[in-house]
Amino acid sequence: MSRGGSGGRQRVKTARGRSAASTRWLERQLNDPYVRRAKAEGYRSRAAYKLLELDERFHLLKGVSRVVDLGIAPGGWSQVVRKVSPKATIVGIDLLPVDPIDGVTILQMDFMDDAAPDLLSEALGGPADLVLSDMAANTVGHPQTDHLRTMALVETGCAFAADVLRPGGAYVAKVLAGGADNDLVAELKRLFTTVKHAKPPASRKDSSEWYVIAQGFKGRKPEPDSGAES
Repeated sequence: MSRGGSGGRQRVKTARGRSAASTRWLERQLNDPYVRRAKAEGYRSRAAYKLLELDERFHLLKGVSRVVDLGIAPGGWSQVVRKVSPKATIVGIDLLPVDPIDGVTILQMDFMDDAAPDLLSEALGGPADLVLSDMAANTVGHPQTDHLRTMALVETGCAFAADVLRPGGAYVAKVLAGGADNDLVAELKRLFTTVKHAKPPASRKDSSEWYVIAQGFKGRKPEPDSGAES
């Protein structure tokens, strides 16, 4: 139960069996304008507005015909793609179950599974214009470990994007505070014309998440030959 606080702020009454942390989370949800807006506009999560804000700045969804949504659950990003580009083919993947979305193919499996890339490519039916990744590893509370686990997902997503994107395509991935590490940035700059970091307004200020936006895919290039003579 909740009651109105001063200035219209909702405060959650303490309840038997509810921890202080869950009470704070519930109160934050009740008072989050993005949560209320998502509910009113039919989006499954407030995360939809992160993509909308990134699109407003980087024009990611303009003219896209094939899009991959890595870490699709609960489906807010794919809902945005459907709304902005209703004729686009959209394929999503997540380890968690996701309720069906009209016009979206959803695979329930681990993206790190060796079979995942081929299944995604088959469902896509052609080169992608955009690969989106809102994936993040389950945190263990150790910042360095959490960062490494999330960056492993970002790097795997980058390798997948390099295989499925058409020339000129884009890759967007969630990273943690500090952004992508130097090696990954160097790889992204090798593959894409522009690489930038952004924190959309819908990302909570106390959140460590940022997004790396790589645009203008140059096409798959051969790996440098480390054994070549200088």
